[in-house]
Amino acid sequence: MADSPIQIERQGPVEILTLNRPQALNTFDEPMTFALREYFAGLAERLDVRAVILRAQGRAFCAGLDLAGWENDGSRGLLQHYWRLQRSIAGLLELMRACPQPIIGLGHGAACGAGFSMLLASDVRYGAPDLRMNAAYIKVGLGGCDLGCSYFLPRLVGASIASEYILTGRFMKADKALACGLLSEVVPEPDLLAKGLELAGEMAANAPMGLRLTKEALNRNLDARSLSDAMAVEDRQQVMMLMSEDFAEGVAAFREKRPPEYHDR
Repeated sequence: MADSPIQIERQGPVEILTLNRPQALNTFDEPMTFALREYFAGLAERLDVRAVILRAQGRAFCAGLDLAGWENDGSRGLLQHYWRLQRSIAGLLELMRACPQPIIGLGHGAACGAGFSMLLASDVRYGAPDLRMNAAYIKVGLGGCDLGCSYFLPRLVGASIASEYILTGRFMKADKALACGLLSEVVPEPDLLAKGLELAGEMAANAPMGLRLTKEALNRNLDARSLSDAMAVEDRQQVMMLMSEDFAEGVAAFREKRPPEYHDR
């Protein structure tokens, strides 16, 4: 629907999720936040969706928080009102990481605050040349560490670069993000969707359960305490997949020099 805060389009096993508040630079109000939470929570049971592309309408990916879009009807104190707001968006980012489908973020224009965190929570990021991202929180009198940025950013670009941007709130532009590995590629904005679909198609061509377990293992092993712990996760998933019908199909297809036909079995 045109007036919905998010739009969903299906292309085979891939869904394209579009932030649809261009008149407000796709800032987070209450309806958009809860629509996104419902969508990402539901993906756990929608295993026919193999990958998700995240993008936005208008001239900005997401300019952060729309404070005016969160009403307090008087039934909550100020502390409780802001706690609900905070946890609603933070919980969304946790749902993004927990969903079994890889998420490909396509950024353009401004990606500030919560918008920056949404891109950080994606598994792969492509950006248009005009993409500008920042942890805007410190610029408005708050702490610079918010909505997972102090977790995601150091793991993606290293502690020194993360500290530079989180402690200042300065914008990271597309060329810098590419140079430090935060973006996989800088792509002209008209070509972003095609680039995302190409990558999503490559992901979706793999065994469905293998793809899901791979995202899970990558998530867990970002925080692995040791090589042995990381290998324990890998060993578990590989033995599980060795017993699957899709593994037998993958081997047969390789030997017969044909594309595999996986059935998530």
